[in-house]
Amino acid sequence: MKFKRLLPVICLAASSCMIAVSGYAQVTPAEAGSVDGGTLVGRWDITVDQGGKQRPSWLEVEISGFETLVGRFVATGGSARPISKIHFDNGKFNFAIPPQWERSNNDLRVEGTVTKDRIEGIIHEVNGKKHPFTGVPAPRLTGKKDVEWGEPIQLFNGKDLDGWKTSGKKNQWIIKDGVLISPESGSNLISKQEFTDFKLHVEFKYDKNSNSGVYLRGRYEVQILDNAPTDHPNSHSFGGVYGFLTPSEMAAKGPGEWQTYDITLIGRMVTIVANGITIISNQEIPGITGGAIDSNEAEPGPIYFQGDHGPIQFRNIVITPAK
Repeated sequence: MKFKRLLPVICLAASSCMIAVSGYAQVTPAEAGSVDGGTLVGRWDITVDQGGKQRPSWLEVEISGFETLVGRFVATGGSARPISKIHFDNGKFNFAIPPQWERSNNDLRVEGTVTKDRIEGIIHEVNGKKHPFTGVPAPRLTGKKDVEWGEPIQLFNGKDLDGWKTSGKKNQWIIKDGVLISPESGSNLISKQEFTDFKLHVEFKYDKNSNSGVYLRGRYEVQILDNAPTDHPNSHSFGGVYGFLTPSEMAAKGPGEWQTYDITLIGRMVTIVANGITIISNQEIPGITGGAIDSNEAEPGPIYFQGDHGPIQFRNIVITPAK
């Protein structure tokens, strides 16, 4: 903890008043992480330039105690990872986090600068590659308290992929007997329509050991995973918002069974009902999850289904947007 030598009685405005202790004063949270009218504390929507391709990322910075900066980071892949300490000095910051899904013993390192309304810097990948990034403050997305719902929309017509597009070169998606099927790993499937606040109903079935997800506004993944009904839930398991929100119970039926999600998203607040059981009730999604299409959280976005992690089937996809 840092201290400043002060006179015995010190008090400025309430937001910057210092506590006198034996002739010293503790640095207040209002000072930590701040420079030139700007502050690193808060949430940041980040865009990373990976060889000319724009990839999304996210950073959250909080104050622990008087002045220690801690946080969470979502890289261009994987889920939110804790940051034990963020070093900050005169507008410059840096931190390191251990690898997650990367096969390496090296840490991922981030270094940057903060101004009033922007951060920018370099991400050092575990493989030694360096990528520049820029970040802007994430919007609050409070949403309306009283939502008036519009008419339900059938996103999948049961016949073809009209109204959808794929994210990669390999389109493995097929339609059989009114069911949308990804028989093997390939491209993700993205709706051409974009939405802000909505209620979504979707039915799905997965194979043993398979893995998929439903992305809300293309940025927040609700996990689909072959969990045993007896598994203890976590944010990476069935029904979790990947890396952020943990279901209250494991509602999965298992592979080979048709299952349902009924999801309501208003601003950042999400409610998830899995197979008729409310497993997440009006909780805040802090930021984008790994695999997001972008980090532009203030904008509407599509519904997209993950098709690059194993076989998955969908049917009866109905969205009711807010007016």
